[in-house]
Amino acid sequence: MLMIKFVTFVCMLVRSVSAQADNLGLSNGYISFSTSDFNVKLVKNSQTLASISTKANPAFDFSPFDVLSQRAANGNYHLGDIALRYRIANGAWTNINSATARKPVLSLNKNGFVAASNLSPTISKSPLNITRQWGTDGRDVTLSFTVQNSGTSPIEIGALGFPIEFNSIFTSRTAEDTQSKCSLTDPNIGLAGGYLRVTPLEGAGASLVVTPLEGTVFEGWRFLPENTNTPLAYQSQVFEGFYSWEVHTLAYAEREWSATTPWNPPTSKTLAAGESVTYGLRFSLSKDVRSIEDTVKRTNTPLAIGVPGYIVHGDSTAQLHLFHNSTVSSITSDPVGAFQFDLISQGYKLTPSPSAWGRVRVDISYANGATQSVSYFITKSGPQQLADLGNFLCTAQYYTDTSDPFHRAPSIITYDRSVNNYVLQDPRVWIAGLSDEGGAGSWLAAAMKQAAQPNAGEVSKLEDFIHQTVLGTLQPPNSSAVRKSVFFYQPDATTFQYSSNIDWSGWPSWNIANAFATDRAYDYVHVSAAYWSLYRVARFYPDLVHQASWEWYIAQSYNTVMFAMGTNAQGQPNAGYSELGLMGETVWGYLLEDLKLENLTTEANLLEARMKQRAEAWSTQTVPYGSEMAWDSTGQEGVYYWTNYFGLTDAADKTIDSVLGYMPTVSHWGWNGNARRYWDFLYGGKLERIERQIHHYGSGLNSLPLLEHFQQNPSDIYALRVGYGGNSGPMSNIDQEGFAAAAFHSWPDTLAWDAYSGDFGPNFLGHVLGAGTYVIDDAELGILAFGGSVTSDADLVTVVPTESVRRKVYLAMFGTQIVVEAGNIDLVKYSEKSRAISVRIVSNIASVPTMARATSTILKIKKMAQVGSLGTPVVTSQGVVSERGGWLVDLSSGTATVNIAFQ
Repeated sequence: MLMIKFVTFVCMLVRSVSAQADNLGLSNGYISFSTSDFNVKLVKNSQTLASISTKANPAFDFSPFDVLSQRAANGNYHLGDIALRYRIANGAWTNINSATARKPVLSLNKNGFVAASNLSPTISKSPLNITRQWGTDGRDVTLSFTVQNSGTSPIEIGALGFPIEFNSIFTSRTAEDTQSKCSLTDPNIGLAGGYLRVTPLEGAGASLVVTPLEGTVFEGWRFLPENTNTPLAYQSQVFEGFYSWEVHTLAYAEREWSATTPWNPPTSKTLAAGESVTYGLRFSLSKDVRSIEDTVKRTNTPLAIGVPGYIVHGDSTAQLHLFHNSTVSSITSDPVGAFQFDLISQGYKLTPSPSAWGRVRVDISYANGATQSVSYFITKSGPQQLADLGNFLCTAQYYTDTSDPFHRAPSIITYDRSVNNYVLQDPRVWIAGLSDEGGAGSWLAAAMKQAAQPNAGEVSKLEDFIHQTVLGTLQPPNSSAVRKSVFFYQPDATTFQYSSNIDWSGWPSWNIANAFATDRAYDYVHVSAAYWSLYRVARFYPDLVHQASWEWYIAQSYNTVMFAMGTNAQGQPNAGYSELGLMGETVWGYLLEDLKLENLTTEANLLEARMKQRAEAWSTQTVPYGSEMAWDSTGQEGVYYWTNYFGLTDAADKTIDSVLGYMPTVSHWGWNGNARRYWDFLYGGKLERIERQIHHYGSGLNSLPLLEHFQQNPSDIYALRVGYGGNSGPMSNIDQEGFAAAAFHSWPDTLAWDAYSGDFGPNFLGHVLGAGTYVIDDAELGILAFGGSVTSDADLVTVVPTESVRRKVYLAMFGTQIVVEAGNIDLVKYSEKSRAISVRIVSNIASVPTMARATSTILKIKKMAQVGSLGTPVVTSQGVVSERGGWLVDLSSGTATVNIAFQ
């Protein structure tokens, strides 16, 4: 959820920059050393990392060396610090923290290390003797700590963490500097198979990979609290803050995390008197983001690759491919029995138990003693999830109080799952005001659900919402403008009883004038998408729509877009941010295609010309991903769509790089395909804090450019894996009754879905538009289906879609996309040898009886990429005629099979 608020950012920038304490000892200089890949600087006094850059590109520093002088105070964490807790004889836990009260460490000479020190001067007095070592094998860099019990009684270490500091500080930087100098860190919290990916923000160039040394595990990922009242604005939109790689977490699990179930079982280490233990990390260079997993393999760290990912529908199976230099001795799940494991080539097939739902951890033990964990999320079947979502939105979230003074009824309104009730007032007025992402999210999801899986009763309620609430309330009477909120705070203008328990004094509590302003272009995407969804329903399921024609709905969608893109009588933009990429505007590409197919040529030409104007401007910009925020992951979707559409290849390719810079693939459902978002709980969540969000709307939206890019470049399987992970993300947000949360709280003290439905809608829009079954033939793993099952009988391959929408199948071996606009694809068979494809289409999904039945559909076959010498795909079945850019298929009998060949 993004609000028009640079105020927070501006306030950060104008904070007085007072002189910073140099507790770190920067004035005493550095220790420098090099490897074949890296140039490294350590602060001499603290022996913490100051700089790590590559030999090939020394100007790019993974560490925030350029602002280190502003992070030299006590309490600022750096790589090379240590934070642990210990206790003696089950007593209270005692903290040790090398960043709290710094003193110069005692330098040691240790054979085999480039720098070593004893930390006793900079940590509180304790019976633990801690030494730190920096080393290198000539290529990689290592950091390790040796902790020795120097006392006379056993000591239990209940927490031990490596604070991680890389340059994700955007404060006071231009967009260009941020893009060229900063990097992002993403964790794979997988025990012995855990690692960190540190990727340049622009997504191009070398990446840094951090893996555990032997005997070290990645058990937890803990946020590091620091002073937030500093010029760099720690824990803000411009500076998320830093985290710690935790080797042991029992002390946190017993205290701060006691209300949650951690990602991995909490452990501790007990040292007998005189005993010591060493834990460490390795820093390695990957030539680019797509080579990170190869780098992990090189370090002999266990690597897991899941197909199609780590969010698994209950009616489907998954594959887990394992790469390690030791054999598997056991594989189990927690909860026990959540998966059945069957051996396949290079791994296992995972079949969910019929009763399994939610988080599942898979533990893999190896003969060498290592244990790796992989985190999964099991859902209901995809179509059932959509059915549950639609039902919840149109029952529990359907607001019908026509006495509401803000005229919000009927509507599908924001919901608070913690109290199971509507959100009718919130100081962030848009959340209760049906607009912005935080207030429009629920009805937008309901609209997109009808585009994917129409239901007669839900369509009727959506039409009521459009004709009784959108028209005249969300959109002013006789206007295509869109208000920023229909709820406001102005006690002298309404009889509404505002809660006295809410603080209404802040900027988000808009009065009528501010709430009814129509100057935010982002809001127009949601309304236009709702109109477009009902156009699609009216066009292909005409018996379901009763209050307007398909012609009216497509015109309303078009007029809403063009108002947002237009100017007033003074030549000023009708809406701010209209020149930026907008969340969800891929739907405008679908609208443009439909305008052309409906022979609405004048409208299509005007819309296309306006989009081309924006795309050409973006193609000239170094960083064309502007936003309401200082940095964001929202503009890339729209920028990619239109630069790709108009053949502006350099700009489109650069955008794909940008997305891959903040969207990882790792063996964890929460981070796989999870586009970087960390501030929108402030604007759309119930629990408000700066915190890395799991599967906020960045996941679904940013999956769209990656999946489209893959289809045009079918050898880029990495883009498919990341994109499919993002597209699956929104399915984890939907609970067993159909409520969809805005995002998941990743901090280990919470690990729960936010209670507000908030801005789930754009996430779901991305899911619906990108959903499909993507079939590849991988050189190492064979034929794989992302979003389906695949079987082979000699040369004949059968693909059965298992994803939620079931209207798109992409066959990478042919570079060909197959789409139906109504009904569903039930099965696809193909032969590479004969170059023949057959598609079985059904009128609806049999397992969802509430889904409307299509009596006909349009089958579209699009060659997305040239593969070999393949010609143009054509329908060879008799009796199928061309219509609306495809082929008209009769579904009156409930099913039809269409054959395709290449000319």
